[in-house]
Amino acid sequence: MGRCFDAIRLFADNAGLANAKLVPDYAVTKTLADQIEDLLPQTQCTKCGYPACRPYAEAIAHGDADINQCPPGGIEGVARLSALTGRPVIPINPANGIERPRPVAFIDEALCIGCTLCIQACPVDAILGAAKQMHTILPSLCTGCDLCVAPCPVDCISMVPVTGDRTGWDAWSQPQADAARARHDFRSERLKREKAENDARLAAKALEKMRAVTAEQANSAEELAEKERKRAIIAAAIERARQKAATPPPPPSGNNEDQ
Repeated sequence: MGRCFDAIRLFADNAGLANAKLVPDYAVTKTLADQIEDLLPQTQCTKCGYPACRPYAEAIAHGDADINQCPPGGIEGVARLSALTGRPVIPINPANGIERPRPVAFIDEALCIGCTLCIQACPVDAILGAAKQMHTILPSLCTGCDLCVAPCPVDCISMVPVTGDRTGWDAWSQPQADAARARHDFRSERLKREKAENDARLAAKALEKMRAVTAEQANSAEELAEKERKRAIIAAAIERARQKAATPPPPPSGNNEDQ
């Protein structure tokens, strides 16, 4: 890169352009979706009808969602989005929920069976535990998203309000939102990495199995047919995995009937 710019400067000197700017200055600006995401409380609760705060921000930016679909942000959140987008301030859509004091999840440890379903559901890694071991909530990390409640097979999780009468942004700070967003993004990247590593292990295992089957001796027509049958099964499995890996995930739905 340095030699390239040296060559450009030499050309500029010879052309009498020594004082000209060789590289234009470009201002780094955020997209509208970026700015909208910055205004969301980052609870990642999906009450808006989207799988996380970022897809909701993108939907607003594209005109596919209203600015009143985030109960955790409350009417103050609607006002913030209104100021940015120019859309009118409207009440929170009751189909998405109600503005309320912020709750924190609580696990009745005497009832917990260690199924890990709540850990898998938590979007910000606010639950500690392991399979067949007692789980517990980290209250300082919990966003009050409610997502851990429904998967629990023994109904041992309850949501406990912790902010008195304060609701919306009065019950949630910008530093808390920033921290929740960072944990959610870190978790998302970790899950992607773990999936890629698992897919790679399975692919390597399938290839090794294919090599082993290919190396098998076939001394009769029946054995040869069985060998080819095994190879076809393995090849089909490898192809299914390849197609699955190549298929992009479906776009997020704007409907959220469960909330």
